[in-house]
Amino acid sequence: MEGAHIHLKGWQRAAVAIGSALGALMDPRRADLIAALGETTGMPAFQRVLTRMKNNPEGREILTERPRVISSKVSHAWDLPENTFGAAYARFMGSRNFSPDDRPPVRFMNTDELAYIATRAREVHDFWHVLFGLPTNLIGESALKVVEFEQMLLPMCMLSVIGGTARFNEKQRSLFFGHYLPWASRAGLKCTDLICVYYEKHFHENLEDVRRKWGIEFCPDPRAKS
Repeated sequence: MEGAHIHLKGWQRAAVAIGSALGALMDPRRADLIAALGETTGMPAFQRVLTRMKNNPEGREILTERPRVISSKVSHAWDLPENTFGAAYARFMGSRNFSPDDRPPVRFMNTDELAYIATRAREVHDFWHVLFGLPTNLIGESALKVVEFEQMLLPMCMLSVIGGTARFNEKQRSLFFGHYLPWASRAGLKCTDLICVYYEKHFHENLEDVRRKWGIEFCPDPRAKS
């Protein structure tokens, strides 16, 4: 992977993890702190993800080709037909004025291969928003972190949920625990191994078709509940 990797000793990794966790709890908008927390606490989980990818044909292809979700690689999504997965991704990004180039780089992984997997997990996050139909507000991000935890067992995901729910008001907390959390736990377990999906090669496919193919349970509207 491009960029400098910082190799940490055990106590250094713990210190960065604790500092990042405290900082992220104080300001959940600090993407750099959340990223550092994920890297310093997620090594065993990323090792397991690596093993799964090596045992999966599409996962092996991803590891070999190392695709990147950056503007120069995914800009063609903006030109695809409206009903495609790629077009839905383009609408999601464009409506929020997001750029795929805005993510912080991976710094604290011990090997180049693990650094790529951490980068890939970070870069497919927006694809998951599109597939599951989750907003980018605090509730939506917390729900997606539950899905990510069920998929990859990254401690950072649960720590982010704890930090996020601590900032909920009473109405948000009731909505999250009563509606979003049960759905996210179920949805994250029932779908395919999403880290092994080569999303870019499915941009041209119908959005609903790929949801069915990958076992995606779209997040139901809480207002539709009786």
